[in-house]
Amino acid sequence: MLVIVCLFCQYWGVLNEPEKDLGTMCYKCKKYHLGLCYGLMRSCTLKHRQSCAAENFYILTNRGQSMYHYSRLSCMTNCEDINFLSFERRTELICCKHSSYCNLPMGL
Repeated sequence: MLVIVCLFCQYWGVLNEPEKDLGTMCYKCKKYHLGLCYGLMRSCTLKHRQSCAAENFYILTNRGQSMYHYSRLSCMTNCEDINFLSFERRTELICCKHSSYCNLPMGL
């Protein structure tokens, strides 16, 4: 019995260490399109007043329809969900911070 206790002694500190909270993580990519990051896919950790952000860029057709072009993923300060509309393109900003990596565009 003494031998078994000694075998686990070296792991006692590891088993009882509290889990470290790394914070909410977000994807970071300058040009994300249809499941691929063109460049380096990185991550960022949310700081005070930040949210994970997905900026979706659309081109407007002659008929006034939006056609998805690409997304930019990041950590953004004072982020608010909003749609911007100009003559040639539409930009949709979606913010989240409910879970790590929540800024991955779904269905695009």
